[in-house]
Amino acid sequence: MNKFFLGVDVGTSFVKTCIFDGDSGVVIGKSSFPESEQPIVSLHPGWAEQDPEMWWENFKMGYATVVRENNIDTSLIEAIGISYQMHGLVIVDKDQNLLRDSIIWCDSRATEIGEAAFSSIGEEKCLTNLLNSPGNFTASKLRWVKEIEPDTFDRIFKFMLPGDYIALRLSGEITTTRGGLSEGVFWDFPEATLSKDVLDYFEFDDALFPDIVPTVGEQVQVSPEIAAELGLQRNVRISYRTGDQSNNALSLNVLQPGCTAVTAGTSGVIYSVSDEDLSDTRSRVNTVLHVNDSPIQKRNGMMICINGAGSSYGWLKRILSIESYEQLNNLAAQAPVGSDGLMIYPFGNGAERIFENQIVSANILHIDFNKHSPAHIARSGIEGVACAMNLGFEILKSNGVKSQMVRAGYANLFLSEAFQTAFANVTELSVELYDTDGAEGAARGAAMGVGFYSSEEDAFYSLNKIGVIEPESELIEQYGDYFEEWSQNLEQYLR
Repeated sequence: MNKFFLGVDVGTSFVKTCIFDGDSGVVIGKSSFPESEQPIVSLHPGWAEQDPEMWWENFKMGYATVVRENNIDTSLIEAIGISYQMHGLVIVDKDQNLLRDSIIWCDSRATEIGEAAFSSIGEEKCLTNLLNSPGNFTASKLRWVKEIEPDTFDRIFKFMLPGDYIALRLSGEITTTRGGLSEGVFWDFPEATLSKDVLDYFEFDDALFPDIVPTVGEQVQVSPEIAAELGLQRNVRISYRTGDQSNNALSLNVLQPGCTAVTAGTSGVIYSVSDEDLSDTRSRVNTVLHVNDSPIQKRNGMMICINGAGSSYGWLKRILSIESYEQLNNLAAQAPVGSDGLMIYPFGNGAERIFENQIVSANILHIDFNKHSPAHIARSGIEGVACAMNLGFEILKSNGVKSQMVRAGYANLFLSEAFQTAFANVTELSVELYDTDGAEGAARGAAMGVGFYSSEEDAFYSLNKIGVIEPESELIEQYGDYFEEWSQNLEQYLR
């Protein structure tokens, strides 16, 4: 009898669900819910919040859809894996009731709090032990609640990352992972424990922290009530949980040093695996524990994030009144390489880590009313994202991180041939494209977590490579000139 695995990917825009047949290595059903993007509430400039209950309801509706449309025998589901948008803050009281909406990853309100912590704890100590500045991550967001909403803070029983909340709703238990704590900048890498410096500086009682469970391994069991509601066996376990970028790397079998995963979803992310505790002196790189880190095998994920990638493309879709991303991609393909000089800077989605947490507004340069069409705008939008991500590769190179192999899922902006071309030729890197996504990665992770596969190689035998995007000498030259001018203009308006 086959064994199935359920993967849940809680993104900013959608909750994706996948049911994966471990024996055949084939996805037998998937869904993305809701049909239109999940709303982000912005009560003030730079703020970004979502209701965690919305994620849970969208998961249940997506799950019901995939089960119904594919006639799936849910009693065969063996385990559940969870991927989630990183760096968010969820807080509940002792009865597990939400105390406020989640402050999500692109919210900038705690930037100054993180900068003050960086200075007070000591820049050298932060970069040596946290491998990060506290910046605008979960620890700083929790401190913001303590300072600005003290009545709410006093009612907190536990805080969580977004994926921990989904695990709570499935199991009734509040838990987290070492990886989650590292992405929230609560983790001391050399000491391999919670950071005393962070807890002392922010005045956090360790009672606020959930119990720690393995990232890959048996975590908690689905509660009898939820198992009955979802049609699951009573012994189904959650056996994998990690942030979306670590999970994207796992979904692409990016697990060893020198391997890099890239994604261009709501944000654009470069995620390189290292076996060293490295940090950027300007704190532009976010380092987290990778999914396969262990006491005998150090594995860190060094991450560069461009907040305004797919979010900028989605903005263009709205203002151009385009019905679908497929239509927008087709429109972009009608314009020439370099967009006839039109340049877009996709930095309109909160504080940008690569600019040391500055809030940098988006810009459109060199518009010519007589020359530039909607097609030029669409293409320059994706070329701007490719240029912004190339800045990330330059930062990684300056810190001694080499990308010997680059992989991406055939999803989001990588569905656009124009973006594929721009990315490969601006970065001058070959990119392997795979038919996978975060929900499938979470399902594979769940299978690995219960020991269904005997090795990492066994877990990825069925991973389907679509092809390789190769840079071309002529386009490298064209995009090299384009990127140089794009960068020079960027330097001027950053001053």
